[in-house]
Amino acid sequence: MKNATPTTAPNASASSERVTVTLDMVAKRAGVSPSTVSRILNGTAVVSEAKRQAVMDATQALGFVPNPLARGLAGGKTFSIGVVTQAIDSPFYGAALRGVEDALDPAGYSPLFMSAHWDPAAEARCLDVLRSRRVDGIVVLMPRLSDSALEACAQTLPMVVTGRDLRGPQLYSLNFDNFNGGRMATEHLIAQGHRQIAFIAGADEHPDAAERMRGYRYALAEAKIAFDPRLVVPGQYHEVSGLEAAKTLVQQGLPFTAIFASNDQMASGAALGLFQSGLRVPQDVALVGFDDLPTSMYATPPLSTIQQPAYDLGRLAACAMLELLAGNTPTEELPAPALLVRASSDSLRV
Repeated sequence: MKNATPTTAPNASASSERVTVTLDMVAKRAGVSPSTVSRILNGTAVVSEAKRQAVMDATQALGFVPNPLARGLAGGKTFSIGVVTQAIDSPFYGAALRGVEDALDPAGYSPLFMSAHWDPAAEARCLDVLRSRRVDGIVVLMPRLSDSALEACAQTLPMVVTGRDLRGPQLYSLNFDNFNGGRMATEHLIAQGHRQIAFIAGADEHPDAAERMRGYRYALAEAKIAFDPRLVVPGQYHEVSGLEAAKTLVQQGLPFTAIFASNDQMASGAALGLFQSGLRVPQDVALVGFDDLPTSMYATPPLSTIQQPAYDLGRLAACAMLELLAGNTPTEELPAPALLVRASSDSLRV
């Protein structure tokens, strides 16, 4: 392993020729063999602390930076983790990706991010590309591919997926309790005295959206409130769809006093749609979202929501991946949903 990034030798003048610091140079300075340097840098050497420190001092003094590709070829690892997200520009997924980074970095791994845009075919291409890059494992956030496709991929390398209930020798999943989150949001509005509660749903093909709908319908049934399909308007988990859904609800003329939106982004759009329709939140229409995005507490009025910690979703998924890579069985679990009551649903009390 003699590959290294070009560095300037210490104490050289600005006009000095740039030289490549090699593994042999580090070994000579530390008084050990090149193979010992390689094993120490890869974390596989069993050596004295004095010898390890001598190597680390030599790398720092010479400015040696190991070549990740050569390091991977030597140790059978690339120290990279593929991460497939659905929308890299989404505030929810952005927080999750930060969690992935923060968990992987201290362990010496780097994430490679790709977006599938809710398209199973694109997701399959992302997996192929990441495998061609020889990543050590793959994390898929809210996959659209079938369980069988994910299980087949996990036959070749470790995988962690969110939004599913899957287990296998190289497969671990983290799933949020969307059903109880949807139930809690609806029960809160019912407790506030609402009986005509509209619902802005997510796309049917999203398992989490279906579970939030199921929680909404369950809470209505438990309260002996008839389900009215006309009060359910589809959305696409982004702000524009929430705005359009709120305007549709107003234009169709059916009475409603509250809206439960399947995520905070659609709730934000719905608030604007209500405002443009001359309705006030919460005086005319109460509003509850889902996710607890960082911006939700700064909305006007602050948004009541179900807390789904996106950062922890990414962090725990990455921690589970590190456990798989270490040959351990992951035990990570997502926290239970929590209702955060803010001013947007403070109306029509019984």
